[in-house]
Amino acid sequence: MTLAAHHGETARRLNGRATAAILAASGLAIVLGVLVAAGLLGQTGIRADFAARLLPPSLAHPFGTDPMGRDMLARTIKGLAVSLKVGLLAASFSVVIATALALAAATLGRGADAVVSFLVDATMGLPHLVLLILISFALGGGTTAVIIAVAVTHWPRLTRILRAEILQLRHAEYVTVSRRFGRSWWFVARHHFLPHLVPQMLVGLVLMFPHAILHEAGLTFLGFGLEPSLPAIGILLSESMRYLTAGRWWLGLFPGLSLLLVVLCFDAIGNGLRTLTDPRASQE
Repeated sequence: MTLAAHHGETARRLNGRATAAILAASGLAIVLGVLVAAGLLGQTGIRADFAARLLPPSLAHPFGTDPMGRDMLARTIKGLAVSLKVGLLAASFSVVIATALALAAATLGRGADAVVSFLVDATMGLPHLVLLILISFALGGGTTAVIIAVAVTHWPRLTRILRAEILQLRHAEYVTVSRRFGRSWWFVARHHFLPHLVPQMLVGLVLMFPHAILHEAGLTFLGFGLEPSLPAIGILLSESMRYLTAGRWWLGLFPGLSLLLVVLCFDAIGNGLRTLTDPRASQE
């Protein structure tokens, strides 16, 4: 490779990393803006105003109003904030499950590895939405049930990634030396494996976020999710169904587009983190 070509390749990689960083920062800014706006709105979008019911989008109400006269922009922002909180808890618990199972598979012997592999294959082989509905229904629905249902169904892929990473680390020189000094696998897992897995865990958390949010909205839309009193996106979409045929298109369009925007923001954040933390990804 000539010097000019080498400089061109280096510039391309740097531009790719800069673009990923800008997109990730923009996505993070939008997500934080939603959370801040939801906190500042207070009771806006909660109180009914029957004099302003079912108004189309306007300057006063950019997203229109619902059948009770509540501002749909405010309710959409509050719904996104609820989804973000539920998604954060569910994704965090799922990362904890994935990390614990990956460590167990890689450090507790072939029997534990076989059990974890079976659990991963069995979970991934089941219809995802059906499993979510069954777990949420069995737990009685509500916020806690949705968090548990999403958490216990989203860990398999991350478990595979972390397990493969740990199996590679087992042959690292510093791990071999630590074992020769009589350190247990538990010591090695805490002091050598976990610090190395932090970037993968962080990227996995962020990439799991949009899936958790979409599945929470889907469960709520089907009636197995959050309480109807909460202004969640799934509830807004479910309530809009009976009015869409009457021409009240804004009741479903804007919450749906807003949910899609937040999901794309998390995709941008996750891809940016993966590019910035993985040298191989930055060279693609």
